[in-house]
Amino acid sequence: MRASTILLIIVTIIFPPAAVAFMTGCSCDLLINVLLTILGYIPGHIHAFWLIYKRSKAEETYGHGQYRYVGSGNYEPLQSGGPAAPAGGPGSKPNYGATAPGY
Repeated sequence: MRASTILLIIVTIIFPPAAVAFMTGCSCDLLINVLLTILGYIPGHIHAFWLIYKRSKAEETYGHGQYRYVGSGNYEPLQSGGPAAPAGGPGSKPNYGATAPGY
């Protein structure tokens, strides 16, 4: 267990929304945790510990610093090869909007 995870656990024990703010920034998860902490101190703790668990799993899966938070406790790997190619291939038009490539 990394020192940053231990520090997050200590902050979570003292004040769960602060730990969530450190992990997710000003996001919907922070608002949810504030509301859960207001409704009851234990639900705020459970939510914060769940986010710490998801962060630890992302670190195990993708490696230290090789992931980013995308919301709702989900993480995705960072792209390692620069900007991603368009979905349709090298010669296709960029996809603007909600239509699938080829339409």
